[in-house]
Amino acid sequence: MKSTNNLTELACRKASTPGKKLSDGQGMYLLVHKNRSKYWRLDYRLDGKRKTLAIGVWPEVSLTRARELREEARDQIQRGIDPLKHKRDQQRKRAAGEERTFSVLCQEWMQRQKPRWTEKHAFDVRRALENHVLPDLGDLPIADIDRQVVLSVLRVMEGQGKHEAAHRARQRMEAVFNFAIITGDCETNPAAGLTKALTPPLKKKMPALKPEELPEFLLRLEDYQGHRLTYLGMRFVIYTFVRTRELREAEWKEFELKSANPVWTIPAERMKMRREHLVPLSKQAVQILQQVAEISGGERLVFPSQNNPNRPMSENTLLYALYRLGYHSRATTHGFRSVASTILNESEKWHPDAVERQLAHVESNKVRAAYDRAEHLPERRRMMQWWAEHIDSLKQPADVIELEQHRA
Repeated sequence: MKSTNNLTELACRKASTPGKKLSDGQGMYLLVHKNRSKYWRLDYRLDGKRKTLAIGVWPEVSLTRARELREEARDQIQRGIDPLKHKRDQQRKRAAGEERTFSVLCQEWMQRQKPRWTEKHAFDVRRALENHVLPDLGDLPIADIDRQVVLSVLRVMEGQGKHEAAHRARQRMEAVFNFAIITGDCETNPAAGLTKALTPPLKKKMPALKPEELPEFLLRLEDYQGHRLTYLGMRFVIYTFVRTRELREAEWKEFELKSANPVWTIPAERMKMRREHLVPLSKQAVQILQQVAEISGGERLVFPSQNNPNRPMSENTLLYALYRLGYHSRATTHGFRSVASTILNESEKWHPDAVERQLAHVESNKVRAAYDRAEHLPERRRMMQWWAEHIDSLKQPADVIELEQHRA
């Protein structure tokens, strides 16, 4: 297999010999013309024929961007699509007067991304683009949009104090332009490289209880007067510290409760990182599910809506329960993940990787991630049982705890 990523930006900058080809691997090279201009080219074979695709001009198309375009073109080739023919087809469409606006390319890009997005994420992306980007860029031919036009849209958002939204909008515009380069509808990406021109957003932490506030909260929860399924859902979230959506859309078929090691397997499509997640279930968590089964055991969903058993519990149900308990602006259900992380790590009883894996924070190194998934599961089982027993101990008055410690 040919080596890949042989070039550096410094080597590209120093290249000056006319006719010289600097190979980066996998058929891509930088060709120096007589006038010292430098062009990215990709040689490939399809249907037994050798062809060359023009990727762009350096430095307008950086080394990093050229590699991304190479991989996208290779992906097309593997799917039997000729990237050169595809690019020419798009150019002919534009010459024939077919309007390839930012809105058109945006819709095509979202449709391509849809299989790998959750329904909620797809809705959020579409709504954000429709609210902040498409009103200004939607009707413009995508090939005519330059960096200043993109920056002006982002400046409007910043003027409204929407700094985090501006950064997300820039990322999504960059993705749309990248897609348009592949389809042959534009040559450069005017949204790339603008991060430093934007005001850094302030990171907001979700409200979360402090560890010392847990005992009072748990005692208040025991006196909760609302719907019993809501009460059980809140307790189950505390024992498992999963994300709210993962709980709301849980289905009975995902649970293995009769095993010696009961477990909840959350499918990848419902996880934030799009990766299957295992939740070892403590004895307390299993007991809660047994009580839940008396309410929703005959349905598909474990925590259905009170009004419609075929729909999941509202995303605000648990949040409003927190409000009723007196924790408005003081806590969210997501915050239980933070308090669990704090207590488990500070206990020094568990490997930090086991805690992170149970929180479904994905290890960037895929090999290590696969290793961790197997290596830490027994420890995670013990950890989840310890956590449940710790939570139960916090609900007991101090004198009872001292008596039990004395007996032990």
